[in-house]
Amino acid sequence: MSSLLLQLAVLGVALAAAALILISFVAFITATKMPHLHQHEDEKFFLNARGQKETLPSIWDSPTKQLSVVVPSYNEEKRLPIMMDEALGYLEERQKQDPTFTYEVIVVDDGSKDQTSKVAFKYCQKYGSDKVRVITLVKNRGKGGAIRMGIFSSRGEKILMADADGATKFPDVEKLEKGLNDLQPWPEQMAIACGSRAHLEKESIAQRSYFRTLLMYGFHFLVWFLCVKGIRDTQCGFKLFTREAASRTFSSLHIERWAFDVELLYIAQFFKIPIAEIAVNWTEIEGSKLVPFWSWLQMGKDLLFIRLRYLTGAWRLEQTKKMN
Repeated sequence: MSSLLLQLAVLGVALAAAALILISFVAFITATKMPHLHQHEDEKFFLNARGQKETLPSIWDSPTKQLSVVVPSYNEEKRLPIMMDEALGYLEERQKQDPTFTYEVIVVDDGSKDQTSKVAFKYCQKYGSDKVRVITLVKNRGKGGAIRMGIFSSRGEKILMADADGATKFPDVEKLEKGLNDLQPWPEQMAIACGSRAHLEKESIAQRSYFRTLLMYGFHFLVWFLCVKGIRDTQCGFKLFTREAASRTFSSLHIERWAFDVELLYIAQFFKIPIAEIAVNWTEIEGSKLVPFWSWLQMGKDLLFIRLRYLTGAWRLEQTKKMN
């Protein structure tokens, strides 16, 4: 009996090792060697408040604003106005209190099928194209890809990514700014402050099914085990970067959909960019595009592939690469 159990155990280990080798091989041969940074010709321009085309700037230009806010938006015509009203109300009041403060909001329409671009453009007409710009992508790239396109066209010394649903209270950007400043001195002017909902976890568990709670804990374990140590909430869509940190991390990003945040922080930790995790106010907003089981399954696969592709050398981290 003991001999049979030993044989089964050896067989199990052999099968697991074979499966890992097979998955590693699949991850290696299906990997894109370098991030795809190509811009479609129509994505190199934005419409000013008069409806005329102007060339977008580049993140490799010198900054001309203190803060850029990048808002990825896919079919957000209904939720976007609430977020934009709050954000612009705050930013305008801050500029009124401190006339030296300068900002821009960049809405990136990620190939929406609704009127997202038209809704966003109304804010451009109201506030002017120096403050609000709309980039309309020719096809859907995914949230990470949309944010990258916005960041690469930004003018800010600091760059904030913020979700279009307005789940995070916008004035909490001041908490992230303080967290960023507390990390100084910044190596090579690079630092990141991540908004975090970890302090709300107990409350959210009480409102979730056991299955969704299990998925959440499983995802957190995989993030810790495979990719990112020391960050409890990698997925909050409220993150503040120095310009240098944004260009370094997003230039190396491969994942463009749900798990892009994890790879982004994996890259940051590889380059030893200091990261602060800051508690923010957050409210769940209806209309999430996550399909609980399948989205978590996709993210789990992405996490495993992130680790294996870097481990096998299919993906390599290099210095900043400019976009064509």
